[in-house]
Amino acid sequence: MSASCQCHTANRCYNKNMKNASTILSHLSNQPQFKVLKQERCYKKYIALLGAKWQKAVAFVYIKNDTLFVAVTHPGFKMELNYNRDLLKSLLTQMASLDTGCKTMKADKVVVFHSKYRSIIKEETDVTTVPYYHEASSADFDLKGVSETLQEKFKEIQQSIRKQLQKQEN
Repeated sequence: MSASCQCHTANRCYNKNMKNASTILSHLSNQPQFKVLKQERCYKKYIALLGAKWQKAVAFVYIKNDTLFVAVTHPGFKMELNYNRDLLKSLLTQMASLDTGCKTMKADKVVVFHSKYRSIIKEETDVTTVPYYHEASSADFDLKGVSETLQEKFKEIQQSIRKQLQKQEN
């Protein structure tokens, strides 16, 4: 037993004076009950290794009973990824061999299915594409020499323009 250990639980030494947050987090992530957190990190890394097109297509992935399940956001992507099953499997085995934290990620089969959930990668919406128009007219028409039916229609248009201008001022 070292002098820095103050409390022993389940044959693990916990130092109550840990000063670094990353040390605490890495220590907690190595606990067996938090094994799922490591798997999630590996799943995100796996999706990041895919191309940009496939990153948007994949909603989530998980491994169960040596089968890699890939959920896609649209049925069209399902058909394309079914043709690329070998690529998905080889990418998984390469990642498991190169990354020591993801060695447990092994799959013999790949199943691609459609999911209603959206991609992990968040797409930024472009706000500039939504046009906001301001009324350009001042509703001042010269109605001399125009028939009475047209004058009535022009007066209706003038009223709607003035209402729109009042809304913009408020």
